[in-house]
Amino acid sequence: MKTNQTYGILFWIKKSKIKNGKAPIYCRITINGKRAEISTKRFTEPEKWSSSSSSIKGKSEEDRTINAHLDNIRSSIHTHYTQLSTLGKFITAETLKNNFLGLEEKERTLIETYEYHNSQMKDLIGIDVVESTLSKYVTVLNKLKPFLKKKYKRSDVFLKELNHKFVVDFEYYLKVEDEVSHNTTMKYIRDLKKVMNMAVTNEWIVKNPFANFKCSYKKVVREILTEKELETFANKEFSIQRLEEVRDIFLFCCYTGYSFVDVERLTPNDVVRGIDGGLWIYANRKKTGTQSNVPLLPTAQQIIEKYKEHPYCEEKGKLLPVKSNQKMNAYLKEIADLCEINKKLTMHISRHTFATTVTLSNGVPIETVSRLLGHTKLATTQIYAQVLEHKVSEDMLKLKERMEEKTTKKTEQKIKRTV
Repeated sequence: MKTNQTYGILFWIKKSKIKNGKAPIYCRITINGKRAEISTKRFTEPEKWSSSSSSIKGKSEEDRTINAHLDNIRSSIHTHYTQLSTLGKFITAETLKNNFLGLEEKERTLIETYEYHNSQMKDLIGIDVVESTLSKYVTVLNKLKPFLKKKYKRSDVFLKELNHKFVVDFEYYLKVEDEVSHNTTMKYIRDLKKVMNMAVTNEWIVKNPFANFKCSYKKVVREILTEKELETFANKEFSIQRLEEVRDIFLFCCYTGYSFVDVERLTPNDVVRGIDGGLWIYANRKKTGTQSNVPLLPTAQQIIEKYKEHPYCEEKGKLLPVKSNQKMNAYLKEIADLCEINKKLTMHISRHTFATTVTLSNGVPIETVSRLLGHTKLATTQIYAQVLEHKVSEDMLKLKERMEEKTTKKTEQKIKRTV
């Protein structure tokens, strides 16, 4: 039994349910501030009830019988509490109530808990959750199932069986057996820990069995297009229409910071006149749900105008003829080869390029960039500031040139004085 655990039993009458002049008597169990109620199946007149003693003040045979019944309930609950404590069980008001009533509490399992979590999250799609977030948890669940069969020869395990070794073994399985990268493995385990936190909150387990596992991430160099590569990309002429369309949509994202899921959702109605009289896009980011109002740079405006009467856009009511993410990324590889850009281009690189080459490199404050990207935390945007090595190189080169100019001027002035 935990020494700091608060525990109490209180009898009270529910006046809101008075029938035939009598109110039902209830028993309330409180443990660590959380309550559970039990009906005693007994009734009494409200005026005969003593709140201070939690008993009936009357002296009739019926009153004495009811008071004795309440004493028996109190004594029995306390006995169950002591027994559970002696066995080292995790006691909550609800578990003590069920134990007293003889209701066997169901042992929760890992897969059952995970599926419960995903089911709850699925119902929240469009409210507090986006579909892409749910898909990440579904992926982890699909990794757990084969891991359990390979490691434990079982389809499921009880939550009480989980320990630190379990998550260490899962990490090993993901990296070695499933060939998952380190950072992706850490993300999977991070999501697993979140589900376990939910189990703790729901009082299905005492503590998170993976709490001591620290998710560490390796620094990843975020690929971006340099200013020169961006220019080459924009000026390239294509004889194939699908490649030209994909190139233009990629460029649009480079100059707005929109991700694939966001640009795919845009409609002509999202383009409005801003407070400065110029064209802006007013839309919410799908991932975070935050509003991100972006002023349109000339290149982005030209692309919108170019596809204004595109058949797909007119039929679907879309701003741009965006294809599936898979096709977009596949065509970007073709475009990179044709442009002789030796980088693995994906739609997400356009977002990185906007954050770095287009904005931060041109002196846009990081707070403004963060807002344009729809980030909820400035720390997320600061990651982009760390990849601007080329900008550091350019700035240092300019500094070097200025210092050389000063040195040359000083030398010239010294020569003049000597002459």
